[in-house]
Amino acid sequence: MPQTTREPGVKAIAINGSPRKKWNTAVLLNKALEGACAGGAEVEIVHLYELDFKGCRSCFACKARGGPSYGKCSVDDGLTPILRKIEGATVLLVGSPIYFGSVTGEVRSFLERLLFPHVSYGSPSPTPASRQIRSGLIYTMNVKEDQARVNGYFQHLENNERVLKRCFGHAETLYSFDTYQFDDYAKVVADRFDPMLKAKRRQEVFPVDCQKSFELGSRLAREDA
Repeated sequence: MPQTTREPGVKAIAINGSPRKKWNTAVLLNKALEGACAGGAEVEIVHLYELDFKGCRSCFACKARGGPSYGKCSVDDGLTPILRKIEGATVLLVGSPIYFGSVTGEVRSFLERLLFPHVSYGSPSPTPASRQIRSGLIYTMNVKEDQARVNGYFQHLENNERVLKRCFGHAETLYSFDTYQFDDYAKVVADRFDPMLKAKRRQEVFPVDCQKSFELGSRLAREDA
């Protein structure tokens, strides 16, 4: 993982929503952190699957008029210290593999806890967020781009970007398609895939996605982003 460098005032935190710490999603997140680090940010990666937490409990303490938890999640569990760190972050990166057309359950639960306190029910509807966070979403998936489009993936996933923009002011998304899933395709029942084509794409296209991820992190870490 990249190490802290020059500007302690710029903090970038990456949330890995994959159960794997060293595969596609984690690789792209670390590349984004390398970019942020090169831009002068203090960086950290968090693996959601290591934490003991649940999604929103619908207690509405974050909406209680004059309440002590207004604008923040009142639940105290393994995610709480991470949410506190994000409050002080300049850059937030969230990565997830796509399972059944959506983010992992852990990422969904994380986003509920992160975003719902910042969605106001007031009229007009301002956000309780006291500061902006530049956000990036990184998605990896086994399907090709045209398959993702036909199956309606984008319509669903783009909503995450919209809510992040509403809550924190800026968000953008990076997609990595047709990813390499296994170290050895011969060891798994996956006959619908051509291992040679998968390996070729891993060698030729995934490095391009890594560079895009580096540029995403670098861009978000800049003060003029």
